[in-house]
Amino acid sequence: MTPLALSDAVSVSCQGSTSCEWIYRITGSSWFAEGSYWILLKPLRVLLILALAMVARWALHRTINRLVRTTTDGAVPTMLRPLRERVPTAAVDPAEFVPERRRQRAEAIGSVLRSLTTAFVFGIALLMILREFSFDLAPLLASAGIAGVALGFGAQSLVKDLIAGLFMLIEDQYGVGDNVDLGEAMGVVESVGLRVTTVRDGRGVLWYIRNGEIIRVGNKSQGWALVVVDLPIGFNSTEEATAVLRTAAASIAMDPELSPEIVEAPEVLGVEQVTVDGAVIRTVVKTTADGQFAVGRELRRRLAEALENSGITAQIAATRIYPGLSTRPLPEGETGQGGAT
Repeated sequence: MTPLALSDAVSVSCQGSTSCEWIYRITGSSWFAEGSYWILLKPLRVLLILALAMVARWALHRTINRLVRTTTDGAVPTMLRPLRERVPTAAVDPAEFVPERRRQRAEAIGSVLRSLTTAFVFGIALLMILREFSFDLAPLLASAGIAGVALGFGAQSLVKDLIAGLFMLIEDQYGVGDNVDLGEAMGVVESVGLRVTTVRDGRGVLWYIRNGEIIRVGNKSQGWALVVVDLPIGFNSTEEATAVLRTAAASIAMDPELSPEIVEAPEVLGVEQVTVDGAVIRTVVKTTADGQFAVGRELRRRLAEALENSGITAQIAATRIYPGLSTRPLPEGETGQGGAT
């Protein structure tokens, strides 16, 4: 057979495939050359797709891990930091915040992102491999779309819970140990998941709340807190009572045990309302989220003692026993009920 005839035969058997002709020239095996497309090229393409998928997955995971480490180390923009670390305070050093909660939150988000990227990358790789084996992807994609719609309708509450939980973690709405108000459930958060949040209330009941059912969140442990104390003074002089309360409120800011928990000095705002029993004076103090209860209890105690020591409390009690009695001290021998006894 002449070289031209051999080339024509190879061209016909290889159906114009350059790789087939090249392999035939190297090996001299016609069956290997004719089957090289399925024996050699297809496996190489599949391996190349898998290798590219592994490289893409590794690159994406490395990027996510770097973002998680950066967030954990604190080198993040101010807008992306949790609320409790963005609040400026004069008494609390931001370096004192323990980054454990932020680390757990960042790792949880990183785990979700790694799982999503893995599923996406290998899903695309699987479709490309099926196409290499001449599968018709149109019916497969149509069936997957129909199945996705059916699954979405059947498990929409589950999807809603997962999406709500993911955004809750990203926005740092609450975390383990926070005192929250979720509507019917109020208490301390014991665990946070993508689907369910557990809260232990004041009576020891453990509530399981689906994240998709949480409409509003009241977090009492983020940022600062405002302690508000309203005290009635009866019909006594408001100037005198305000001065007494202001002195007592200022003393709490000098307490070495409570001063680190006070963000702004206590302030007596004045008369908040007037009732049938007299005026009510409001005192407020801005504290840290963790110290609001201790500062509030001590502030109420000192204000009550100040009113008692100044005699205002006794005058309030006297006017309640004898409604028509003046707030001035009663002379000896008078009862306020119509003359001397």
